[in-house]
Amino acid sequence: MSQNLIVLVLITSAAAVVNGALGYGFSSITVPVALLFYTNRTLNPALVLVEVAINSYVVLMSRSSLASVWKRLVPIVLGLLPGIVVGAFLLSRVNPEWLKLFVYAVLLPLILLQAAGVRRPVRLTPTLGIPFGTGLGILYSLTTVSGPPLALLFNNQGFVKQEFRSALGMIRIAESTLTAVAYYHLGLYTNASLQLIAWIVPSVVVGIPLGAALVRRVDAEVFRRICMSFDAWIVGFGLSKLLVTLGLAVSPWAYLVLGTVAILDTALLGSFFNRRRLEPPVAVVAEARRDVGKDRTASSRWSS
Repeated sequence: MSQNLIVLVLITSAAAVVNGALGYGFSSITVPVALLFYTNRTLNPALVLVEVAINSYVVLMSRSSLASVWKRLVPIVLGLLPGIVVGAFLLSRVNPEWLKLFVYAVLLPLILLQAAGVRRPVRLTPTLGIPFGTGLGILYSLTTVSGPPLALLFNNQGFVKQEFRSALGMIRIAESTLTAVAYYHLGLYTNASLQLIAWIVPSVVVGIPLGAALVRRVDAEVFRRICMSFDAWIVGFGLSKLLVTLGLAVSPWAYLVLGTVAILDTALLGSFFNRRRLEPPVAVVAEARRDVGKDRTASSRWSS
């Protein structure tokens, strides 16, 4: 086993644990690291086939909530198809190193916005959903990553946890299936890509159930936030490295990008944990609500 394959197995195992815990995150954890060793043209076809299986599992596990969310997601699904066609065509034509630069440059602000906990109520209408779906289709077919923009959108829809997972699963099964078909028609499946699947599948089979069990024992929000920090630092490193490779900056100045990301993420992480420290524990809030309910019941009985 080569060093590249060892790193791929390790990172896909970690990414599968994250996906099992949160319902998303497999590609957003895997891609930034794997792109340090592979091109998108080799990596994407392998990942997208694996993601068809992963997303089918997520939809199956959260199918009880599909009825309450699917109507709002139709505009996004309609917008996906033209975006996926455009993105898959670009993948087959664009220089791999410039494509990596695009991936990192798009992912970095999305990860930092998510890490900052941006919350802006947005109504998901066809006017928003269709162009969002088209952009998402381009991004996914170029990178196999769509978790950060989807999480940003769905966190502002008022979805409860199971609805959130159902909505993510529905969009991601649509985009991964359509992308797999587009890759096939463009002849992007090569021996090099298909051989990677044999190394990725065992990681997924072990990691997803492990993540589902792990999230019951740890704080899901803290776990999610730490995963975002890992992503931000890896993307910052990858972006700095590419600036040197493409001759857009010289070392060590190119690594100012990584330094800036480290400072921003450390500040955001500190702010996150400060907020967590100041928030009352969930058990205390629940107990207070029960006490209020008892007081109201007693008051209504007394007044009657």
